[in-house]
Amino acid sequence: MKKIFISLTLLFAVLGSVFSQADLQPLAVVKVNKSETITLRQLKARVELYQKQNNIASFTVDQKKEILAAMIDEKLVVQAAQKSGLNITDSQVNQYFLQNISAQIGKQVTEAEFTEIVKQQTGLSLDKYIEKQVGMNVTDYKNHLKNQLLAQQYVLQQKQAEISKAAPSDEEIRAFFELNKSSFVQNDMLKLFLVVFPKSANAEKSRTEAQKMLDELRAKKTSFDKIKSKMAETKTYQSGDLLISKSAQHAQQLGISYNELIELFNKENGFVSNLNETGDNFQFYVVRQKYSAKMLGLSDVVQPETTITVYDYIKSNLTQQKQSQALITAVQEITKSLDTPENVDRKKKGEALDKLLNW
Repeated sequence: MKKIFISLTLLFAVLGSVFSQADLQPLAVVKVNKSETITLRQLKARVELYQKQNNIASFTVDQKKEILAAMIDEKLVVQAAQKSGLNITDSQVNQYFLQNISAQIGKQVTEAEFTEIVKQQTGLSLDKYIEKQVGMNVTDYKNHLKNQLLAQQYVLQQKQAEISKAAPSDEEIRAFFELNKSSFVQNDMLKLFLVVFPKSANAEKSRTEAQKMLDELRAKKTSFDKIKSKMAETKTYQSGDLLISKSAQHAQQLGISYNELIELFNKENGFVSNLNETGDNFQFYVVRQKYSAKMLGLSDVVQPETTITVYDYIKSNLTQQKQSQALITAVQEITKSLDTPENVDRKKKGEALDKLLNW
């Protein structure tokens, strides 16, 4: 019996080695600047990643071919960028990385701060968290971001003129407004002057300081400008103007119920609130201006006390859309020009490739 077990173990080891070697089969070699091989294993890893990200059980053979083509295109552009002398520094990559992770939590953070947030909320290390999110550890993910930046920079360098010319016409802007006119509505809004004292280590001290400032404001012994000026000096509280609308989100932000927010909208200009306590701060506010709901025209500002009109807003959004499409077209043109027999050696084609991708 022992001999049989050993034989089976050896058999499985041999089969495992065969499967492993099969996964190492080269599908394509990209050689614009250097020789880089895309293996079956790499394609499987990318397919698995996309399946997880899109919650898809499996891809068809044709879809796997598209993913392989995309991997080839990525290497073509990155190698062309490297060959042209373009370079992305580590500081640029780190900045891009921080932009990506900061966007997840809605505020600017350092890598150390984000690591601590991840640990507190998930119990995972940053490496494990990033790997769970994108299928790569931090080092590999940063390298991926570096290649993205490099490719973007190269495409922009090659096709800057075409991309920058992509802009909507006046007719397109007005047509968009007519089609979406009902969406351009200004809700009832209030301009508040908000003062927030964090509880910090001594909550009672914060309460006392907040109440004193509130009393001084009511007695006209201080002003909004003085409060903002003192804030810059002491850095013990935050203050400033805030535009709010009738929403549960703004009620929560102010530490009041939605019904209390509705009552606030009935207050006159100059109304001063009492001191309110939330879970982590003390705050009060003053109603400075009220804006009634209305339908917006092309020349109206999108938000009170700003300078961006509806026309400007539509123009900006349509410009972004057109430039994004121009960028996609530019990438397609560049990869097509680079995809030559001299630059790409496809090791598997036709039925042989179909057979390999049928897993």
